[in-house]
Formats: sequence, C-alpha cells, structure tokens
Amino acid sequence: MKIAIVGVGAIGGFLGLRLAQSGQDVTAIARGATAEALRRHGWRVDSGGIRHAFAAQVETDASQAGAQDVVIVAVKGPAMASVAPMVEAMLRDDTAVVTAMNGLSWWFAHHLPALGASQPLESVDPGGHIIEAIPASQVVGCVVHMAASVSEPGVVRHALGQRFIIGEAAGAPTPRLQRIAGALRGAGLDVEVSATIHRDIWYKLWGNMTMNPVSALTGATMDRILDDPLVNRFCLDVMAEAAAVGARIGCRVEQSGEDRQKITRTLGAVRTSMLQDVDAGRPLEIDALLASVREIGARVGIATPQLDALTGLARLQARTLGLYPAAPTDSERVVQ
Repeated sequence: MKIAIVGVGAIGGFLGLRLAQSGQDVTAIARGATAEALRRHGWRVDSGGIRHAFAAQVETDASQAGAQDVVIVAVKGPAMASVAPMVEAMLRDDTAVVTAMNGLSWWFAHHLPALGASQPLESVDPGGHIIEAIPASQVVGCVVHMAASVSEPGVVRHALGQRFIIGEAAGAPTPRLQRIAGALRGAGLDVEVSATIHRDIWYKLWGNMTMNPVSALTGATMDRILDDPLVNRFCLDVMAEAAAVGARIGCRVEQSGEDRQKITRTLGAVRTSMLQDVDAGRPLEIDALLASVREIGARVGIATPQLDALTGLARLQARTLGLYPAAPTDSERVVQ
C-alpha cells in the first residue's frame, strides 16, 4: 500500500521504520531538521540497545506525495488544524486516515448518537473545519500502547510496547481495516482490531487524563503523584467524573480508578509526555485530554467540577508559559 505519515515524531518515526522495512511504500511528510535527517540517514529507531535504520522517502509538500491508500496522522492535538490541509491533499474517496493520536480527535463525536452525529467538538475542531477537510467516514481510529521519545530530529528512542488497537470510526469492520491490520502485523506489530474504537480511545484517555496535566503542573513523575494522598484522591475524583461522562455516551469504563492506578504504578517514575512538552516548550494537549471531556459532559448534562478545576489550572499554567493561546477561544466560551 501507499502509506504517508504526517507527524514524524516518536510514534510516526517508529511506524515509518517498521512499515518501510516490511516492504510497504511509505512516504514521510516532514519539514526542517526532521526532513533533512530522514533524507540523509533514513528512518532510525534505537530499541533494545540496537539502532535500526532504513532508507526513507520524504516530501515537504504533501501534494507532491500524491493520493495515498493510507495516511497515518501521528501529530499532537494542537497541530491538527495546521496539518489538516496536508492530509486533505493526499486523500481519495477511499483513503483511510489512521489517527495515532492522544485524547479525543476531531471525528470523535461522530457515530455517537448521544452527542448528535453531525455536531463537531468545538474544543478540538472549532468551527468544524477539520471535519470538513477529513470526513469521519475516512477515519480509522487508533490507540497506541507504547513508550517512545525523540532523542534528536529523525531518531526515535523506543522504550517498550508496540500494541496498536485500530477500528473504523463508524464501528463496523471493513476490508480496508483488515488490510491496514495486515500491513501493521506484517511490520511485526501487535495489532488488535476493535468494533468499539470509541470505547478503546475513551479508556486510554480516562487512564492518562490526570497523570499528564498534574505532572505538567507539578513537575512530578507519576510515582510521586500516586504517592501523595491528596493529589491521588483528586485524580480519582476527576477519573470518576470522566467515567460518568463515558457511561452516558456509550463508552463505559469497566474498571475502578484505584485498579487503573495500580497499573500506572507498575510503570514507575515516568515523566509523562505532557511534562516532556513543558520541558521542551511545546504546546500542551489540554483540549484533546481535558477540554473535550468537559464539552461532552456539558452536552450530556453531567457536571464535572473537579475536571473543570484541573482544566483551568493546566490552561492557566500553559498560557503563563506561552504554550497555549493567550486569549479564550470560541470553543472555550462554548463550554465555560
């Protein structure tokens, strides 16, 4: 298959190497230092003490890549509005757009009757411009379970995991979904095909929507957050609110917050991705992880006071650091 990857960071770089090695026709859409590194050195992933490398095709202009069978979007939420035109430039009517992203994306409200299938989430797609460019009918949702980081432009440091859950946004399995699963498995990845990808996305969000912003606020690793009884209780209260929202929209979480935290504790002294973004001065994924859940709660009539507090604190800190728009956006006003 012809596969383009938009967002050649840790996840995109890892997928690019594996898919290219397995014989797929992979093109990286990249710019600046990352594009230059890929052109000179190819895909590079450090894993298990070994550097894996493979020649890379690179385009800085997505329109030059041409129509694709699959476009993998592996950017963070704040970048999605700017990369949507790049994705659109590579679409045919049957192109699948695989969203290997954290939190809730522009298409999440679609195919959920409780939210009104045609109303976009203003918190992650103000004005519905992204859904106009990339319709939900072309989306294959993806949940990523792995730990990786970028050590320098074009170089991925893979720590652990390679599990990917994929599913059609519309729910029903399709031949294209099976083809994508086959390509990922052919690349040596652990792949699960889901008929309920909304629930899978919500479950991962529910598990990391507190550790990320609390670590960004405090600078603490996950073990220290869990060890503080007051902070731990606050995190559990936020998770309880998110679980109630999820149950209302058909994304029930079949686990207690305490049991989920036991799993988190096994990971040890992890510096979350949002804390790493603070350290690097990158925009924070507050809308995809927090504001979107608040917006959904408001739509279905569930109060979220603890989540409101966490969102406000994370947003204020991010604005103070210059990592979030300085003035309230229209989408914020909608869900105030």
